[in-house]
Amino acid sequence: MTEAIKAIRGMNDLLPEQTPIWQKLEQVLRATAAAHGYAEIRLPLVEEARLYARAIGAVTDIVEKEMYTFADRSGDLLALRPEGTAGCVRAAIEHNLLRHQQPRFYYQGPMFRYERPQKGRYRQFHQFGLESFGTPGPYVDAELMLLSACVWDQLGLTSQVQLELNSLGHPESRAAYRTALVAYLQQHEADLDEDSQRRLRENPLRILDSKIESTQVILQRAPVLLDFLDAAARHELNEIERILEHAGVSYRINHRLVRGLDYYNSTVFEWVTTTLGTQGTVCAGGRYDRLVEQLGGDSVPAVGMAFGMERLVLMLQQQQGETAPVEADLILLGQGEFFAQQAMVLAHRLRHLIPDLRVLVHLQGGSFKSQFRRADRSGAELAVLLGEEELQSGSVTLKWLRTQAEQVTLPQETLPQWLHEHWTK
Repeated sequence: MTEAIKAIRGMNDLLPEQTPIWQKLEQVLRATAAAHGYAEIRLPLVEEARLYARAIGAVTDIVEKEMYTFADRSGDLLALRPEGTAGCVRAAIEHNLLRHQQPRFYYQGPMFRYERPQKGRYRQFHQFGLESFGTPGPYVDAELMLLSACVWDQLGLTSQVQLELNSLGHPESRAAYRTALVAYLQQHEADLDEDSQRRLRENPLRILDSKIESTQVILQRAPVLLDFLDAAARHELNEIERILEHAGVSYRINHRLVRGLDYYNSTVFEWVTTTLGTQGTVCAGGRYDRLVEQLGGDSVPAVGMAFGMERLVLMLQQQQGETAPVEADLILLGQGEFFAQQAMVLAHRLRHLIPDLRVLVHLQGGSFKSQFRRADRSGAELAVLLGEEELQSGSVTLKWLRTQAEQVTLPQETLPQWLHEHWTK
């Protein structure tokens, strides 16, 4: 017997019983982004590897440990995209979308990182990202946070998420903080974990993002970034706080929040939850005013964020429970020599005249009892019966499957009109 091939570890199939909740989430995200003036952009899965080294930072975990890279037949080093912002900026520069414009884009799709798979964290994962260019902070930053609050409201998740906020400051204040942080951590270098010891020399702010408990204990007494902010950065943060308070969106300042990517400056934020264990971040973003210039464009201010789709799906599943997928709104059941022929033609006509009606034809045969069991599993609300009597008389019998309404018999040719008058979806 030939050995079956399985999916790569951490790269999962989304099965039909799972996809309805994904579709609902995607629909809410798309509609909310469009309502805030964002237009869709579709980006390639593969980019030059140097794009991410230049944008994210060569000494970040993503570039050093997690990125899927490979050489193509021309010898060029390519990478599966580990995040969406760098590719979106590259596309905006390449297609001249930023000159004298303030574009807003959204995108969605799979990202790839090599790491230990666990619940809510996979090697192929999905994000819904938004990027806004050309407008300096802090008002677009706050608008993104309010946009995400709209998403939580529509999904019924507001009570399960908390907004955390911080500022990385401008270059001068950030450099002063870096000096103070290094001086403090050098006093405790022997007690830092191995990764943090390396980062102390290469990228010390990344240590604030460490998940190692012993390092977090040391960081409790470390200098606080907010104490080093210049007046402009402090004003931006205060403006965001005022907008959130007036809008009724609760938040808290997280002094250790720096995000794991080097391109961020000034505002950074995360929406976190306690319902998923250690994988608590469900949406995150911040301002990256120097990235466009860093990747070869003009100096353009920018801010963005991304939703983690897998984690949001897990939250929605916890909220709603496991539900069977609905395959059809209406199912055709029947018996007799000419059932399949007439049912297929009738179903085709209904789909043509009522395009949003999901029509399923039961072609497996069997008794009406077994067919009704199949109809119940399909999730359909209405069964159209084509038995021997109906086939001979050119009629159909309609039976509601989810209510106690009486069944109706009527001529086949009047069924589309009857559905228009009685069907509400």
